[in-house]
Amino acid sequence: MLYYLFELLQQTDFPGARLMTYITFRSGAALMLSLFIALVFGRKIIDRLQLMQVGEIIRDLGLEGQMGKTGTPTMGGVIIIISILIPCLLLGDLTNVYMILMIVSTLWLGTLGFLDDYIKVARRNKEGMKGKFKIIGQVGLGLIVGLTMWFSPDIVIRENIEMVNVNADNQEMTVTYTPENVKSTQTTIPFVKNNNFDYAYLTGWLGDNAQLGGWIVFILVTIFVITATSNGANLTDGLDGLCTGTSAIICVALAIMAYLGGNIIYSSYLNIMYIPDSSELVVFMSAFIGALVGFLWYNAFPAQVFMGDTGSLTIGGIIAVFAILIHKELLIPILCAIFFVEDLSVMVQVAYFKITKQRTGTGKRIFKMTPLHHHFQKPGNAGIDALLQGPINPIPESKIVTRFWIIGIFLAVITFVTLKIR
Repeated sequence: MLYYLFELLQQTDFPGARLMTYITFRSGAALMLSLFIALVFGRKIIDRLQLMQVGEIIRDLGLEGQMGKTGTPTMGGVIIIISILIPCLLLGDLTNVYMILMIVSTLWLGTLGFLDDYIKVARRNKEGMKGKFKIIGQVGLGLIVGLTMWFSPDIVIRENIEMVNVNADNQEMTVTYTPENVKSTQTTIPFVKNNNFDYAYLTGWLGDNAQLGGWIVFILVTIFVITATSNGANLTDGLDGLCTGTSAIICVALAIMAYLGGNIIYSSYLNIMYIPDSSELVVFMSAFIGALVGFLWYNAFPAQVFMGDTGSLTIGGIIAVFAILIHKELLIPILCAIFFVEDLSVMVQVAYFKITKQRTGTGKRIFKMTPLHHHFQKPGNAGIDALLQGPINPIPESKIVTRFWIIGIFLAVITFVTLKIR
């Protein structure tokens, strides 16, 4: 709303009105405002959740300090969502299709997570919403995002093209761009010289319908990325500050990528596609980062509030949709490797247990406990059949979280390096 007010003020030569035209100014203001909302109003929301007795249901899994968390307010993801939406509504360009998609994604997954938490609290049921309904909701968002990117005339790219200039002394490579904006199924792929990958390459056998097939593949990839990342963040939310801090690191990296991809000069330097009007996403992501840091103030060990599925499903979905909109979804396996390793640890543990139980009558485990962060937290061994027994002694929760953050920073650096290693 302030964005449009300042647009009107520009017409009257109001001092400072042009500041709103700068992405950097609006992004900084969005970050500070979201941080302020999370810190100030977050405390009030936590107090309200305590009065409503919206406490986390804890099962005794033999983890150090676990039962002491019983009754800690949950559904704190509401703090994150409010802290994102208010700055975006005030400072964002609400006619920008990228901003609209991010707000829709936040509300969509926030509602899905809220319903899951409500079922857990209201029915005192730790399982919450059935998994198939979560998947349906995530698939639905994937369809919305994928189809919008397909049909919206405002979502376009300019493909980067390498030009080699040869003179008498040497040759140098410069990057130029196609003169017109185009609809494309291209994305960024790491570790290759020409790092644009077109999903239509996979459907070349369709002949004249290859581009149509490329969009269908793209939508399927969109659904998979949103579902996997959202569920990965959900599984990572098991220790105080783990999901929040890890996500903040990921979001800083994505915000930088969005800024670079939305600026034709920086895009040329990195030899990546230029995405017109996508720089508005930096305003959204700045608000998201501020919301995460503000929430971490209360979620750090020992946590005063848990985000619940209201927060974790939303966080993972926002990260996935954001990466898709800036055509960096194939970098997600590197940048969000922590989420996917948490996902895989559960899948591998369950599969191995079922297979060994069918063959021997006794299920065996690879990890002492999953998701993976609990393997390091759980004391002793999972049993004589466990393949990975260590560490024997449990690692303190705060140290596990800090180490995961360090790994997250390392992965973010590696992600940027991939853009220059070809």
